[in-house]
Amino acid sequence: MRRYDLITPEGTRDYLFDECYAKRETEKKIHSIFKRMGYAELITPGLEFYDVFNLNSRYFPQEELYKLTDNKGRLLVLRPDSTMPIARVVATRLKDAMLPLRLFYNQTVYRFEPSLKGRSDEIVQTGIELLGSSSRMADMEIISAAVSVLSSVGADYSLELGDVGIFRELMHRLNATPAQKEEIRSLIEEKNYPALNDLLDRMGDNKITNALKKLPTLFGGVEVFEKASALFQDARIEMLLDHLKELYLEVCELNQNGRITVDLGLVNKTDYYTGLVMKGYLAGCGEEVLAGGRYDKLLSEFGYDIPAVGMAVNVDAVAGVSAKLEKPQLRIPDVLISAAEGCEAQAIAVAEELRSEGKVVEHALFSDLELVREYARDRKIGKIIFVSEEGMEVDANE
Repeated sequence: MRRYDLITPEGTRDYLFDECYAKRETEKKIHSIFKRMGYAELITPGLEFYDVFNLNSRYFPQEELYKLTDNKGRLLVLRPDSTMPIARVVATRLKDAMLPLRLFYNQTVYRFEPSLKGRSDEIVQTGIELLGSSSRMADMEIISAAVSVLSSVGADYSLELGDVGIFRELMHRLNATPAQKEEIRSLIEEKNYPALNDLLDRMGDNKITNALKKLPTLFGGVEVFEKASALFQDARIEMLLDHLKELYLEVCELNQNGRITVDLGLVNKTDYYTGLVMKGYLAGCGEEVLAGGRYDKLLSEFGYDIPAVGMAVNVDAVAGVSAKLEKPQLRIPDVLISAAEGCEAQAIAVAEELRSEGKVVEHALFSDLELVREYARDRKIGKIIFVSEEGMEVDANE
């Protein structure tokens, strides 16, 4: 008995006409930004070997991956991320390419998301990777691209900047197990202050635990840097704060229309990112639509030790906001062609000629002329061409 033939798997959905149009227009708009910045497109397989994602640093827990085997029994996964396959390509096929490399992608990623959170397991992402430079200019380029993407939508936006190096420095000095450190990271990311304080209280009252308690509260404007400097009082962390402050002030100077903030509690995927991290938000969407940062150690796990920075955009989320602001309008056909019996080939030729002129042309599939006119009225098609052995007759449909 078939039980699942009329529904989609959990975490997936069908996209209908206006939604498809909104997604394609969003992709087109974002890709034009990337191309104008000198980025070239790269496509990786939807299926990858599990080993690509099973590196020394477990960036993706295997329980989050869709897994299957090939005909040789080797373990495969549906791509959960685009950056790591691109790192594989760069470390192999592009190892001799001149640096820096500017690459962009547009492809679907697949991840098991927790039930009841309303998140999709199937996400269309587009993004950029800038490989081969550790310069501040490279960071600024990625931030600038993020701002361009967010501002292109037309909604109010905000961009949060942070540096996971600060959290990493604190964690290096904390006497805790890997499991405890991951729990601390998760609680800081969630800004779960009570649970974080309870956990750190059990580890003792010292400079490091007190700093970690304050870390998720350090978000806002330029005042964050003064508060953080007074709290941490550490030369290495001060250097990281100075670098982030310079980036923040430059971005604020260039962008007056959006809300640029600092959040030192941005600690997502700290085993993946090594420095700058960012998240972008749009009014009308409850989750981030853009995320990225610097990942200087990732390519070394593929045998090619070069720095890199990048970002990914959730196309579905951005398209959803765009559709709320301006409802997508599918183009109404310019002409409806009705062919008498035996004149179908002639009607096809007429339609192709009109399409070559940029017209949208449909063929009527009714033999009854009144049904043809009724269909044109319902579809708001303003012109009908009747093709018969006697020739063509044009009817302006009112």
